[in-house]
Order: sequence, then structure tokens, then C-alpha cells
Amino acid sequence: GKELSYNNLLDLDAARAAVLDFRQPAASVIKHNNPCGLAVAESLADAFHKAYEGDPVSAFGSIIGLNRVVDAATAEAMCVPGRFLEAVIAPGYDADALEILTTKPKWKANVRLMQVEFTDADRGAPDYRRVSGGLLVQDRDDLLQTDAGWQVVTQRAPSASELADLKFAWAVCRHVKSNAIVFAKDGMLLGAGAGQMSRLDSSMIAAYKAGERSQGGVVASDAFFPFRDGIDAAAKAGIKAAIQPGGSKNDAEVIAACDEHGIAMIFTGMRHFRH
Repeated sequence: GKELSYNNLLDLDAARAAVLDFRQPAASVIKHNNPCGLAVAESLADAFHKAYEGDPVSAFGSIIGLNRVVDAATAEAMCVPGRFLEAVIAPGYDADALEILTTKPKWKANVRLMQVEFTDADRGAPDYRRVSGGLLVQDRDDLLQTDAGWQVVTQRAPSASELADLKFAWAVCRHVKSNAIVFAKDGMLLGAGAGQMSRLDSSMIAAYKAGERSQGGVVASDAFFPFRDGIDAAAKAGIKAAIQPGGSKNDAEVIAACDEHGIAMIFTGMRHFRH
């Protein structure tokens, strides 16, 4: 394939990071350093299918991240007519998958297949950012937070299936640029509102992307909801459970809105806030 660009390399790194923490087979679909699709499933092929169908329009020309060795079934799923991928990053490819990915699709001459170790060797390393006249250094947001410190703050606690989706959505939310809102259900990213200046706008974008699929789903917010409007937008979309750091002076108002809508909500006590 053609030479990888600066942006390709950034997106490949984001694609790998987005699936690194999941124990189940996981697939990410990255555009402009944000996941437009991310899913877990029993098989890698199913995870890819769910991730791609999360937002198939945005997925055109995307970077794919996979946390398992790519097999023939997954390769076939990537080669469905009409799907165009820029590059794939995975811990490996079996012989059948390589044959499919390098001979079958029309885009065989251009797609780049990257193989790297999927380890957490760089976990805990600092992040660096250049600014005019200096360098910013901060701890990387890569802690594998457990639910030990999470607190149910609403009248209704999440069901077992809602809790599983809340854990998934919270993990996904870390990889979406702030203000980040994630709608998810059944281990699948349904819609992401990324990089908006208003958390309400992010909520509305996530709801638009998810469409009717959001009924019975969950929402994750990378920082606290400053007002109840984001919860109202989620409730209008059929969301039944929410997860966020908490810590706003208007927490009581937001909790009351959840109780009004019958939404179960968890405070994590930790924010993500990716810039």
C-alpha cells in the first residue's frame, strides 16, 4: 500500500488504544482520531460487524483496530462490497486472512495492514503536548478503573445488562474527544457526540447518530453534566441508564431529572476529558 501519513499514524494509534483494554474480542472504527464505531462480541468477526454498523456512513475510509489475530471470517467481513478501509491494525493475521485482504477487495492495492504487539508496556507513561514556547506534560488517562468506587445516585439502580453496557460505554468514552457523549447498547457504540463546545450539543449528536436504536440504551459522559438538559435529551432518545463522573454544583438537579425520567445513574468520581 501507499506510505502512511501523519494522520494515518495518529488514527492507527487511536484504533489500537480503543480496543486494548477489552478482554472480549473488540473492534474499533476510527475517523479523525475519534471512534465512530466500537464493539465487543463473542467473535472478532461479529465485533467488527457491530462496530462498522455503528455508523457505516462515517466508517468509509476509516482505520480499523482489532484486539485479536485476524481470521478469515473477520477478513471476509471487512471485504464486503462498498466498504473502504484505509488501514487495519491488529496483533496478527492468519494465512487465510492475509490471502483475503491482499487479493479479494478492490482496494487491495491501497489498504495497509499493520501488525503490532497489543501490550500495555507504555501504560503510565506521560503525555506530551507542544505549545508555543514550551511543552506540556501530564499523566496519561490510561488507568483501568474498576467499579469499586462507583456510586448509584438515583432511586433506581441499573439492571445487570444496563451495568454491563455502562461499563462498556465508560471505557469507550475515554477515547472520544471532549465534550464527549456516548450512546451504547449490547456492547456496541450507537452514537458519539465528540469535540463539541456544549455537552448538550454532544448529547444531541449522539442521539441523532444512534437513531431509534438508542431505545433502552445507556449514555456515558466524560465529564459531569452541568445541567439537566443533557439528561433530558438522552431521555427523549429512550436512554435508560447513565454514567458520569459527578461533581457539578447542579448534581442534585441532574439526579432529579434522572429520577423524573426513570433513568438509573452512576457517578464514577473520575473524569476523562480528552483534548
